[in-house]
Amino acid sequence: MLVHTTQIPFADLPVPPDDFRLKALAWAGQFPLVAYYNANQIPYPYHGFDHFLAISAGAPIALDQEQVFESIRHLLQQQENIWCGYLAYDLKNQVEKLQSHNRDQVGFPLVMFFEPEAIICFNSSSISICCKDGKETELIATIAATPTPAPAPPHRITMQQKVTPEAYKANVEQIRQHILEGDVYELNYCIEFFAEQVQLEPLGLFLSLSQASPTPFAGYLKYEDKYLLCASPERFLKKTGSKLISQPIKGTIRRGATPKEDAQLQHQLRNDEKELAENMMIMDLVRNDLRKSCATGTVKVEEMFGIYGFRQVSQMITTVTGELRPACDLADALKGAFPMGSMTGAPKIKAMEIIEELETSRRGLFSGAFGYIKPGQDCDFNVVIRSLQYNAGSGYLSFMVGSAITYDSDPQREYDECLLKAKAMMQVLS
Repeated sequence: MLVHTTQIPFADLPVPPDDFRLKALAWAGQFPLVAYYNANQIPYPYHGFDHFLAISAGAPIALDQEQVFESIRHLLQQQENIWCGYLAYDLKNQVEKLQSHNRDQVGFPLVMFFEPEAIICFNSSSISICCKDGKETELIATIAATPTPAPAPPHRITMQQKVTPEAYKANVEQIRQHILEGDVYELNYCIEFFAEQVQLEPLGLFLSLSQASPTPFAGYLKYEDKYLLCASPERFLKKTGSKLISQPIKGTIRRGATPKEDAQLQHQLRNDEKELAENMMIMDLVRNDLRKSCATGTVKVEEMFGIYGFRQVSQMITTVTGELRPACDLADALKGAFPMGSMTGAPKIKAMEIIEELETSRRGLFSGAFGYIKPGQDCDFNVVIRSLQYNAGSGYLSFMVGSAITYDSDPQREYDECLLKAKAMMQVLS
């Protein structure tokens, strides 16, 4: 159990604080389990991720991959330290009677959490270090002596599309037909970009991605030879005491070249009837998901259609909250809301069935949730979007992007939205 914490003001560090943070990330690379969370000092309702780095030289927590949510419930009763890890999208099959048949070439398991052996928290004017062995002073010296990494985009990686533009548009038309027939109202359809036999430096690529697209739910995960490089702007679920917060994103537009153009584009997004309809449908879906574990009458929409600007795009974000019922715990809250409605569609179960039919790649970690669970079961999880996944063993590099399809969707416009969301990742890869 991590019990002793050493706090060091920035002025007492042997190197400048941002250098220390970068050196700590490089030092962490020697360990099989690494998780890093960063809100990039971006203002956000209920704040973004806590800013910290966690490592372990041991094994992940022994969760039952066949009964994940029950296993989480059981093992959290014995929790002594923060858990760091993720829930992959295909856990949907343990929430509902669903299946996954598409090929997964990255290879992350369904779920992984680990308890850190050391944690470094990056505060506004200090850092806090906690080690199992109590050797915080030695660790500071070791990190200070580590070479400072730099953003390092890979050289000449050409990403291929699993789905051609023509096939994408044909599938959008199929989804529109499903909507016309009353099967769904809205569906989030995604496509994969990939490259094979790639050799790259994951940390340098993550730093490049963070530089190009800083977001409030950014993260870096190393699980042995598999990596998640995440620039997510979206929160799946946060728990603070008995309060649950979910913040679905639906509605995207590019940033303007000038403040005037940017304001005009944001005004256009805020008044786009299609985007408003999408956002409202997902808001209702998330409200229904939270009701599964929240007390009657406590689920409410605190902000509807909020417009927030990020480096590459402006997004429309709605904040839904509720109070967890005394009879329910975090496992109930996670299972009730998983996966995020903004990445599925409505009705949720039918949407996920159609997604499995039309998409060609297994989503895996994409549109799952990456985050942490604190002792006492407070937590924060993002939605894994705007993220690269890399298997260093096989050299397979992948990312997925998508958009919400409604009956009013124009296939070319939806395809252009996918390319807009892929922009930051394509930039750092080219």
